[in-house]
Amino acid sequence: MDRIESKILSNLIYDETYTRKVIPFIKETYFELLPEKIVFQEIHNYVMKYDHIPTQSVLKIEIENRKDISDDAFQTSVNLVNDLKEEKFDEQWLLDTTEKWCKDRAIYLALLDSVKIADGKDKTRSKDSIPSILSDALAVSFDDHIGHDYIIDSESRYDFYHKKEDKIPFDLDFFNKITKGGLPNKTLNIALAGTGVGKSLFMCHVASSVLLQGRNVLYITLEMAEERIAERIDANLLNINIQDITNIPKSTYESKLSKLAEKTRGKLIIKEYPTASAHVGHFKSLLNDLALKKGFKPDIIFIDYLNICASSRYKGSLVNSYTYVKAIAEELRGLAVECNVPIVSATQTTRSGYGNSDVELTDTSESFGLPATADFMFALISTEELEQLNQLMIKQLKNRYNDPTAYKRFVVGIDRAKMKLYNVEDSAQKSLIQSGQAADDEYDSKLSKTQRSFEGFKI
Repeated sequence: MDRIESKILSNLIYDETYTRKVIPFIKETYFELLPEKIVFQEIHNYVMKYDHIPTQSVLKIEIENRKDISDDAFQTSVNLVNDLKEEKFDEQWLLDTTEKWCKDRAIYLALLDSVKIADGKDKTRSKDSIPSILSDALAVSFDDHIGHDYIIDSESRYDFYHKKEDKIPFDLDFFNKITKGGLPNKTLNIALAGTGVGKSLFMCHVASSVLLQGRNVLYITLEMAEERIAERIDANLLNINIQDITNIPKSTYESKLSKLAEKTRGKLIIKEYPTASAHVGHFKSLLNDLALKKGFKPDIIFIDYLNICASSRYKGSLVNSYTYVKAIAEELRGLAVECNVPIVSATQTTRSGYGNSDVELTDTSESFGLPATADFMFALISTEELEQLNQLMIKQLKNRYNDPTAYKRFVVGIDRAKMKLYNVEDSAQKSLIQSGQAADDEYDSKLSKTQRSFEGFKI
């Protein structure tokens, strides 16, 4: 019976176009028999060194020069080379068949590795690595895209400019303005605030608003219990003071939830992990479990919050805080790209930033590598004056979606009892929105009596 491996090896020495397309993706480990491994090694090494396909004679010479194989292996490898014949196949069929073979072999080998790890026979990898091993195998494909040709690909680039990007909008007008309509997929978005200012409140509110859009939401908490996060979302969605939730009758509670269920087709899953114990590997495993057991795929992921995640690459005691937090941010952004969703998280301010009425990027705690990695970063600022007005100030710190100097600062209303944010009247924004076109003194001349208490703000 003909083996696909022999067809692949034959075409690797007779069809240069085929070879250039597939050789970057074929691995020696995919071949089951030793002679096939040896022949492929020599083909691969020759192509990489001389940028050309070898002949049968060249292959036999290279195999003969090897000192690391037995006489039997040498003879069977030479016999295999002699048996390689030029055959013509439909090009696309051959590419598709080769790709399927590579994927099947990758999955098979990944399963073998996973069993070894599960049985404790692999001492170098833990069971947490099994999901990523299987994911990598399932992702095997022939991707022939090797870059964007500025001239030739101009038409596709123009179409890209005018393609409407899928975004998840906010229910807060100014957030939609500064993000050009919401959060795009494959992005990491960070709220910066001091303790008790409203990081979790902000994420719970946005999670609630996305659920009402009929989208699926995954909320990962490493700080509070699942039930406490759900309680905050209950207060927001059911429009009940959080202190009163325990006092309402069960029938009333169930009635409100039933009416809520009629408004949305989305699902909200809340998953709790112990503080500083979970990393991207755990989150990927969770996503796989949710997909398999509940048919659930999130449209957005909230992680509460970044600094108390673990890194899948480092142990905190082995590296400095800059490297560690930057690694976590990079891993979370990688997860966003892999899952094709926006990720929203938060971070603490430094001691100097805590209570500061004009938070800067430099007030990010532990690592300036975090703002370097984030796509969108903003500060949540609260002062006594703002609390009296039931307002929370937002200051843009980094924005890859829009000009960060437009609407540099703005305020939103806050109802802490119901864990809600809301739009305020435009008059509340007058002296806080920075258009980037007016000088500081022009803004100072327009400050209202209440807003003069914010003289320390850099406008």
